[in-house]
Amino acid sequence: MKATARAHGQFESYLKDVPMIHDLYDSDDEVPPISSKANLFHLRHSPRSCYRQFRRSRPLLFVLLAIVAICYYSTHYHRRLFPPTHAPSIRYKNVQWRLFAYSQYVTDSHYLCNSVMVFEALNRLGSKADRILMYPEEWDTDIANITDRDSQLLQKARNHYGAKLLPIKVKKFERNPSETVEGGMCFLSHSKGWVWGWLQQRRADVLNTDDLTWDTSATKFLTFNQTQYLRIIHLDSDVTVQQHMDDLFLLPSARVVMMRAYWNLPSIKRLTSMFILLEPSSAEADRLMAAAESKTRQRNDFDMEILNDLYGDSAMVLPHRNYGLVSGEFRSEDHHRYLGNNYEKWNPKRALREASLVHFSDWPIPKPWIMWPRNLLREKMPVCDISPGTKDEAGCENKDIWLELYNDFRRRRADICALLSVPAPEWPPRRKLNSSAPGDG
Repeated sequence: MKATARAHGQFESYLKDVPMIHDLYDSDDEVPPISSKANLFHLRHSPRSCYRQFRRSRPLLFVLLAIVAICYYSTHYHRRLFPPTHAPSIRYKNVQWRLFAYSQYVTDSHYLCNSVMVFEALNRLGSKADRILMYPEEWDTDIANITDRDSQLLQKARNHYGAKLLPIKVKKFERNPSETVEGGMCFLSHSKGWVWGWLQQRRADVLNTDDLTWDTSATKFLTFNQTQYLRIIHLDSDVTVQQHMDDLFLLPSARVVMMRAYWNLPSIKRLTSMFILLEPSSAEADRLMAAAESKTRQRNDFDMEILNDLYGDSAMVLPHRNYGLVSGEFRSEDHHRYLGNNYEKWNPKRALREASLVHFSDWPIPKPWIMWPRNLLREKMPVCDISPGTKDEAGCENKDIWLELYNDFRRRRADICALLSVPAPEWPPRRKLNSSAPGDG
């Protein structure tokens, strides 16, 4: 016991002489006796002890905070410059989609069905923007009988696919007397010979009707009058919509956004109206209509000529890849115009997959709601790459895709519009028409 007490006293004496203990107190403070574990705990955790320990560790703490701050801001700044590829750049939930719309205009029953098919596709693909359908004011939505297909389709567009119906007065171009339709092809007097390649997209319609579709193409200019919207995408109706294009509504501001008619590049740089993203303006609508008047427009200027004249140098131009593809591309042997280079290999499945729109343009093949003349199909159908026309033929991707595009259109036309295809025209055509403006004697 005496040895234990002596050892304890020596330990207390040693602690009193330790400088660290005395540094915890001012010179006039009395060092508490360290005779118990409680007193030792008091020394280690007193306010003065904690404060002195904090002062000694401050440099290290500041270094740690600086490192954390640098890591945070460098990471945050990097994310601002390079957002993760999986993170959406647009907060679609915050977009007021009622300010945007897709538009169609119709002037006859065939194109009414096409427009309803466009709206069905947009609805099926989940587009959030409004849909507007402009139709002749002499039509109505009252179904007179079971054969009143136009009224039925107008109601279907409104009730099933959310289209807003807008009756309008159809606008027409007055054709010049020099314009004739001969042999199913449209010949026009033009200072540079043939009218540009965009006219070829419409020639097939001549095979089954005397009323050329481009006579009423000025009607699309009425889209500019729909000023209740900030932006409108006007689509040609002879298309298959594979993906909606809602993201285009959020592009930087531009009066008109269009694509190049890539099939004419590089010799002719023209815009195509396969789709037009526009900002409505009454002033622009008046300007376009004034240009469409026969007394002010140049001879043989139609909708595409006018759009190119007014916006060819100012439109925002979108790349055609990922947005627009013509069906005739699958019949072509040279794809460098679509690809935009000479080194990339044509992949028909990839081209179809990446296109938002496929526009049916296959002169002299008729539009997809018109059946094919068999002899014309034999001449113009895409061929296989290996041993075409034999039992050993292979490499038929272009042919298969091309045929399916037309068959799919016809199936949907029957399902959505309950309409069969128009009978095939005679080929080669034998008729010759002297055509003048509608209503002339």
